[in-house]
Amino acid sequence: MSIQDRTTRAFADVQVGDELPPLSIELTTRLIVSTALATRDFQDVHHDKAGAQALGSPDIFMNIITTNGFAGRYVTDWAGPEALLRSVKIRLGAPNYPGDTMVIKGKVIEVNSDAKTVDVEVGGKNGLGYHLTGTVTVALP
Repeated sequence: MSIQDRTTRAFADVQVGDELPPLSIELTTRLIVSTALATRDFQDVHHDKAGAQALGSPDIFMNIITTNGFAGRYVTDWAGPEALLRSVKIRLGAPNYPGDTMVIKGKVIEVNSDAKTVDVEVGGKNGLGYHLTGTVTVALP
């Protein structure tokens, strides 16, 4: 399905407690390296295993800019192409290492009728625990 085929979720159809479908993201070395480089994050812990190990990490790990992008994408995929991302507020926990899978889940925790915004609590979990927790706010038509 292309983004043009998707419809935007109507504000009137969203309620507190609505759960978003989960999103599974396979954490590959290619994903972690390419997204770090695409975000101009050249820290060796995101692309050089030996460099990451020299700093005490068992492997390279995903950067926060990529995690932030996945959190926003998760909610806007659910909300649809006409939705506007208003804020992404996340915290990092367990690292995202290659060879694992992160599953993001979310639930609507607030509906603001005045601003026509929806707050979604998000959590992304991998084999080590929660990689990300936070809130994403999106405006709906």
